[in-house]
Amino acid sequence: MATIAVENYLKHVLLLSAGSDDLVSMGALASAVAVVPGTATTMVKALADEGLVEHQPRHGVRLTPEGRRLALNVLRKHRLVETFLVNVLKMDWAKVHAEAEQLEHAISDEVLDRLDALLGHPQTDPHGDPIPSRQGKLSSQVYATLATCVTDRGVRIVRITEQSPEFLQFAEQNGLQPGTTVRVTDRNVPAGLVTLKKSGGRALALSIVAAGKILVEPAR
Repeated sequence: MATIAVENYLKHVLLLSAGSDDLVSMGALASAVAVVPGTATTMVKALADEGLVEHQPRHGVRLTPEGRRLALNVLRKHRLVETFLVNVLKMDWAKVHAEAEQLEHAISDEVLDRLDALLGHPQTDPHGDPIPSRQGKLSSQVYATLATCVTDRGVRIVRITEQSPEFLQFAEQNGLQPGTTVRVTDRNVPAGLVTLKKSGGRALALSIVAAGKILVEPAR
């Protein structure tokens, strides 16, 4: 049985690679798990010995098929737990990440399947992140952002990629949750500002950086 540390490393390699087979730098991985690079390298070598990752010194690390299977299962637990905490327990969506970080390591696969059924087999969590299927499938659909989408056309928010409590609270306070339809009315790249408007709402200015953390698709 994988330890909490092993599960955390595998999950972060998966997240940093965006689900692809690309190599993840050791510096990025160390930062994600909040350790010094030397500690991350030692763990990665151990994971490689277990056949969970492929380590290329001075280049990076990628998951093996078995490592990917385990990482997807942890990510599935995390996102289903977040969905349960928000949809059933009515917790603040800005606070559930930390709770899910703890619970994802304690839930058995049997409980996870029952939780999935209880929630109606959701495809995304409250932040719009795709939930891996029981078979290990993870959506890799590419979306535009409020920083790149077409202007003066309605777009629907599908995902918030920045999940710090501060950013999520900002998004909620301004009605920028997944499912909301907005329209970018102006994008001033030199000034680093995006102006958008909701139906019947006031204009809202975002930085280009903040706008780049909100994924959208054409409104239907």
